[in-house]
Amino acid sequence: MEVNADFSPRAQEDFELVKRAVNEGDQVAFAGLMERYRDSIYYMILKMVHNRDDADDLTIEAFGKAFQNLHKYSPDFAFSTWLFKIALNNSIDFIRKKKLDTFSIDQPINNDAEGTAPSYDLESDGLDPEEKFIKKERKRLMKDVVDKLKPKYRVLIEMRYFKEFSYDEIAEQLELPLGTVKAQLHRAKELLYNILSKSVKDHQ
Repeated sequence: MEVNADFSPRAQEDFELVKRAVNEGDQVAFAGLMERYRDSIYYMILKMVHNRDDADDLTIEAFGKAFQNLHKYSPDFAFSTWLFKIALNNSIDFIRKKKLDTFSIDQPINNDAEGTAPSYDLESDGLDPEEKFIKKERKRLMKDVVDKLKPKYRVLIEMRYFKEFSYDEIAEQLELPLGTVKAQLHRAKELLYNILSKSVKDHQ
């Protein structure tokens, strides 16, 4: 891959990180990309689903799908544009499956990281929800890091992502208050992010 001459300095930095991640299997490089865009992706998704727990889950999914498909990234577009489209489409699938209130697809969504406002057109016959693919990617994303968590957090992540229990079902199975389940799951997800990004902080 060769860098696009029209890329901004930031987009060129992203491109170099992508190359290192793809060509060298550099987890530090991918963790750097995740740290750079995590907040922007999260707040974009939050505007769509209006639920912090769902936004957290969908943010993890978006980075998981991006990581598994980095080899398909084309430098015709900035990495941030590619990443935001993955996150957007994954969130639209979630909205459709949950039958939530949708938003205007023609309305631009602000990409704070690049200062642009891309908009996307959807095919009239709808997107393939790719449910089996999403489940597979969830497991791939989690399997290498979940064993590093403390047992109480590992159980929560396995129930939420591998068994796909709802928060209410987890609370019932573990005989815990719903608020406790949500708080501990939030902490578990933070630990997953930290495992991926720790190596970046160690090299700063």
